[in-house]
Amino acid sequence: MTLPRSSQISIDDTPWYHVVNRCVRRAYLCGKDPYTGVSYEHRRQWIEDRMMQLASVFCIDVAAFAVMSNHYHIVLHVDKTSAMGLSDDEVLSKWTQLFSGTLLVRQYLELVEQGKSVPDYLASAVEEVASVYRSRLFDVSWFMRVLNESVARMANKEDEVKGRFWEGRFKSQAIMDESVLMTVMAYVDLNPVRASIAEDLLSSDFTSVQCRIMGRYKHEQPAVLDAVDDESGLDEVGQSVNLFLSRLKALPFSRLLPFKSDSSVSSGAYVPFNLEGYIEFVDYMGRAVHPDKSGCIADSVPSIMDEMGVNSAIVDEFKDGGFLVKFGFAIGCQSGMKRVGASKGLGVSGVVFVADQICA
Repeated sequence: MTLPRSSQISIDDTPWYHVVNRCVRRAYLCGKDPYTGVSYEHRRQWIEDRMMQLASVFCIDVAAFAVMSNHYHIVLHVDKTSAMGLSDDEVLSKWTQLFSGTLLVRQYLELVEQGKSVPDYLASAVEEVASVYRSRLFDVSWFMRVLNESVARMANKEDEVKGRFWEGRFKSQAIMDESVLMTVMAYVDLNPVRASIAEDLLSSDFTSVQCRIMGRYKHEQPAVLDAVDDESGLDEVGQSVNLFLSRLKALPFSRLLPFKSDSSVSSGAYVPFNLEGYIEFVDYMGRAVHPDKSGCIADSVPSIMDEMGVNSAIVDEFKDGGFLVKFGFAIGCQSGMKRVGASKGLGVSGVVFVADQICA
């Protein structure tokens, strides 16, 4: 049974989502194409940059990510509370960092910038538009749409081709419990180690765990602007695409969603467990998946597994590489899955799966 995207992503059920998207072409999204010898390794940075820049506009936080050769994973936190707390002017300001907005919005912003009074009809019309923009700011589909479209346009431009770049709509899984959240984040962060293209966490390029160990994305950072593309000879559509990409590249880089243990966390959203324990857990799982790699597997499991109620049997689940495939649009322990199943009239078995091998 296939559920519509609106049912798969329901903020009333959970703010946490694992999303993945895959390239449709034989040629790699990133890495080196063995058929042509052409390297696309630089595109990994494109994806990392774009997702972190979009997080500065959207009320959606990046908790974990991994950019692989022909696909990428992200664990997202949807901050609806933050979006609802924005004023209409703040919503318009965020949205127009990327998009021009409607004619009425542009007229309104021009009057506000000039310090002139805004007619009632215009204020009322803009209020309705701001409501639409606000809902988009915490919409995972809009976040992924902009991310995928921007990367596809950049890749097509570089390859001098047109047509589909991604195999289809992104896949999403609702994460229903904190113990499952920790496990899914670890699974995402361990992609390079599991694929044997990295020896350890520190060498796992283009992953959130490497960024956290190295202290990257702890704070919002300004963008490093590229040279302006030459628009000579471009038609109106080409100029519009260039404007969109220029706006996107100029956005600041958001911070990664902080952990509960981060001293900077005083308010707002955060990952509900400690960073030190999480890194110990990811390292332990990486050594367990590849017991022949440098170092050794600890005799005792990380303490955070007991604290979060994670079953030690999860090690075997990680080894086959298909851990998340068996779970449908949602993954969670019994209590969480009962909640989401009831909200969709599905029950706990069948379409909705219970991660018994995760939850102790």
